[in-house]
Amino acid sequence: MAEAVLSPQARWSWPLRVALFWAVGAMAALGQAPWGLWPLTIAGMALLYGFYRQAGGWRAAASLGWMVGTGHFLLALHWITEPFMVDAGRHGWMAPFALLGLAAGMALFWGAGLALARAMGGGAAAFVAGLGLAEIARGWLFTGFPWAQAGHALIDTPLLHWASYLGAPGLLVLVLAGGIALWHAVAGVRGAGAPALAGLAALWPLGAALTPEAAPGGPVVRLVQPNAPQHEKWDPDKVQVFFDRQRDFSAAGAVPDLVVWPETAVPVWLNNAGTTLEAVSASARGAPVVLGIQRYEERRIYNSMAVIEPGGAVGAVYDKHHLVPFGEYMPLGDFLARFGIYGLASNEGQGYSPGPGARLIDLGPLGRALPLICYESVFARDLRAAPGRADLILLVTNDAWFGQVSGPYQHLAQARLRSAEMGLPMVRVANTGVSAMIDATGSITAAIPLGEAGWRDAVLPPPLPETVYAWLGDAPMLALYGLLLGLSPWRNRGAARRR
Repeated sequence: MAEAVLSPQARWSWPLRVALFWAVGAMAALGQAPWGLWPLTIAGMALLYGFYRQAGGWRAAASLGWMVGTGHFLLALHWITEPFMVDAGRHGWMAPFALLGLAAGMALFWGAGLALARAMGGGAAAFVAGLGLAEIARGWLFTGFPWAQAGHALIDTPLLHWASYLGAPGLLVLVLAGGIALWHAVAGVRGAGAPALAGLAALWPLGAALTPEAAPGGPVVRLVQPNAPQHEKWDPDKVQVFFDRQRDFSAAGAVPDLVVWPETAVPVWLNNAGTTLEAVSASARGAPVVLGIQRYEERRIYNSMAVIEPGGAVGAVYDKHHLVPFGEYMPLGDFLARFGIYGLASNEGQGYSPGPGARLIDLGPLGRALPLICYESVFARDLRAAPGRADLILLVTNDAWFGQVSGPYQHLAQARLRSAEMGLPMVRVANTGVSAMIDATGSITAAIPLGEAGWRDAVLPPPLPETVYAWLGDAPMLALYGLLLGLSPWRNRGAARRR
């Protein structure tokens, strides 16, 4: 099939080629949450590898990667249109352009990765290294956007355990290796296609066997999910309803050891929230409360998380430092504001200001928590930047921006990946869901479904010893990619001589 499409004699028109390549990318995207069809991701990578083998040079490989990647991200990231529809009259017209622009932009990394692989002589090793480096770069450049990596298709499988050693890049290598082995087996290419598939299959039960059993936990944490739709969240007629709902949920049942409310849960500024926080504390009946709240300092506004002690006193405060460009702040915001362009969250054009960086907060008997707000949970480097080893990860988020389809589930999946990578339990509280307790292996032990208002008490699982990935990060995979690229020309020359 690949030869029929890409050979110089092929009569496929460019529109048909684009449609085919987009379809291959979309098939690979079906491994993402909430679909979870990981075999289709491996099959998509097998087709991509077959097309790559037939690409005539680095330009053809770049075009191939870009087109397949565009199809992949168009489906996987279609939820990106949801934030623009919250205020459809103002931002709705941007939605299709945002989706197409983001998909095509993210696909440039796939194109660059395959171009690099082809320039280094092609072959399977270069294919893995090129796409692997492309995905690492996608998570770093221009503040980073590591959503919808092909390796994320394995999060809901026993292979997630391998992330504790090699992180998301390790899962990507497993997917790509599976695709290469599948292509060799189906195409009947001489080599180790079937044995390679058998070897990869053996990693499945091995991953399950090596996944440690989580010991019984101790402290009880209450997850509070108000389920405030984004278009109603700041409605003056609804604000008090959602605030009272959270207080009622905090006051229900037995007193827990900690109560957690979601991101921007309180409709007042932290600077003058005295009586409001006293009411919050009273509803918790002596338990400390962690909640999302906005605060200001001179002309700067912060998206913050605060610990409210019994009586309403403010304890530790964390300011979100990894902000969403065009969402929480506008690059060149004050300049663009002159032309009426403000973005989705604005404060005289600039939106939020970044906090000083990662930190730990002391939660007493629960231990030291690594606080994260929303978008920060998709960046493994933000967790590894913490000044010391935490006992748990504490994430508050407002996923109402992501709608009710795939965005919230992909965000949850990446939270599970972070727990597995770091060997730490996570308390995840989301405005509209999915709020969850996640153990140190990445398994969900308790949850409140998407789109439901409610509360749930969950036992905090214990942490595991520091993982290899928490210690070394992406360094081993970067070294592997460099080795694969360096050996590719030599391996290809040897193969050519044998032929």
